[in-house]
Amino acid sequence: MKQQAWIPAIALALCGGTAQAQSNEELKAKLDEALKTIQDLQGRVKALEQAKPATTSTAAPTAAPTAAPTGAPAPGQWGAPVVSVGTRADDAATPDADKARIEVYGQVMLDSIYDFKRMDPDWSATLRPSKIPVVCPGSAGCGKDGNWIFSARQSSLGLRSFIPTSWGLVKTDLSFDLFGSDGSTSIHWLSIWAELGMFGAGQTYSNFMDIDVFPNTIDYWGPSGMVFVRNPQLRVTPWAKDGMGIAFTLEAPNSALDTGKISEVSPDFGAGFTGWNRLPDLTGSFRYDGDWGHFKAAGILREVGYQNTLTPDNNPSGHKTGYGLNLTGSLKAFGQDKLTAQFAWGKAIASYMNDGGVDLAPGQGLRAETVQSIGWLAYYNHVWAPNWSSAIGFSQHIQDNTDGQTATAFKRGSYGNLNLLYTPWKNVLTGLEFVWGELEQKDGQSAPDYRLQFSTKVTF
Repeated sequence: MKQQAWIPAIALALCGGTAQAQSNEELKAKLDEALKTIQDLQGRVKALEQAKPATTSTAAPTAAPTAAPTGAPAPGQWGAPVVSVGTRADDAATPDADKARIEVYGQVMLDSIYDFKRMDPDWSATLRPSKIPVVCPGSAGCGKDGNWIFSARQSSLGLRSFIPTSWGLVKTDLSFDLFGSDGSTSIHWLSIWAELGMFGAGQTYSNFMDIDVFPNTIDYWGPSGMVFVRNPQLRVTPWAKDGMGIAFTLEAPNSALDTGKISEVSPDFGAGFTGWNRLPDLTGSFRYDGDWGHFKAAGILREVGYQNTLTPDNNPSGHKTGYGLNLTGSLKAFGQDKLTAQFAWGKAIASYMNDGGVDLAPGQGLRAETVQSIGWLAYYNHVWAPNWSSAIGFSQHIQDNTDGQTATAFKRGSYGNLNLLYTPWKNVLTGLEFVWGELEQKDGQSAPDYRLQFSTKVTF
């Protein structure tokens, strides 16, 4: 406290209301006495302050801010500290907006299947119509009717990250299951993906497909007629607002070839044909989500090519233009029920179909032609009770075969399911499913397969 502020207050207290009646000499003497008293008090206060401990309060002192280490990233920059490691099943996880987060997710799943007919052994753990042997006995790998299959190949593991940066939130996804294409339980990569704002790069679902129409089934492969492929790609989503979005991608090309009658005339010459892909596939899509469901329209433009690697100049060779349209959607029905559907049409789009068919095949005069495909599906999902549901539906992939394809060429793949699913706990699902499929060849020969599948899945 300042000395000047004390003097008037103490002087008034000592003099009181009689100060005006005293002489100037007496007043001066009183003031001198008060000043001496004040100086004495100041000396005592100063002595007490020097003698007291550094901390007298019982409250915890406020810690000084810790300086960030030299070179440490500021909040919102690359390398922000990880705040937690959670799982996709943890709905309570609410990460801080300015901190990075890692999310581990996956499933452990066991399939028990009784196959009443037969399937290519490499694909016995799922029903793919294109892998059903037509001529049995007599075809390689046919086997006899009736077979038990146990498989854990649908089990999967994934890792997601969310990294705040000065440019926005970077999202990544790395995941795999165990469904190797050779029938073995081996790593099969699903997603290898990163995105920042409107831009994305890596491997994920094609922009030409709609994963939200995949039915609620337990068979691994799913509908034959569905547009379904995970493709390496570059993606840009320039507009996403009010439930609507537009996206464009450049995707990895693939030319699925059928040498047909060329191989019948000259097997060695036909064996030299391979795909020739000079340009990426271009896709565009529009999607709208509402309270009633959703709708998506997607288109594709691509170049498919061929060449013969066994000839000195790689001829014959050439390219054809492929294109297609895919219309998909869902519709909320009674209660929690939902209807999903798809219709796809195009030429040289079999590479994007879930099962069977080719993009290019010999036509008249054994000249290369694009092959037309139609793929459609319709599924209904019904909720019986909070823990019980069923899905029923059907799909087809149909190809318009060319003149130069052989009699055994893929013409039609049909597929259907009916199931009863039970969820006793939040992250546990078990169910029984009847699956039917049929392959039809160009010559009209066909063969069915049907099976019962019981599966248990635990997600985390």
